[in-house]
Amino acid sequence: MEEEVKDIEIQELIKKLEEYANKSDFKLNPNKKIVENITRGLLKRKKKFGCEYCPCRVVTGDKEKDKKIICPCDYHKDEIKEKGFCFCRLFFK
Repeated sequence: MEEEVKDIEIQELIKKLEEYANKSDFKLNPNKKIVENITRGLLKRKKKFGCEYCPCRVVTGDKEKDKKIICPCDYHKDEIKEKGFCFCRLFFK
């Protein structure tokens, strides 16, 4: 049975992600519902796999390869530079 993610966990992670975004000159998606859904996915993956793997990336089970997809993933800066947002649309320019 899948463990439920608590609202307080979501809000704590959103705060952490906002701090990261501010330091990086990014911003979180202005749509709060999308941010909450992505954050919920990150927390579910943390409970299932042990890390906050990006919900839009495939977890392979190879810890070394999967390090690249821990949010914020290794790909988000290039994606933001190219498109103005990352693949899962959590971070924006």
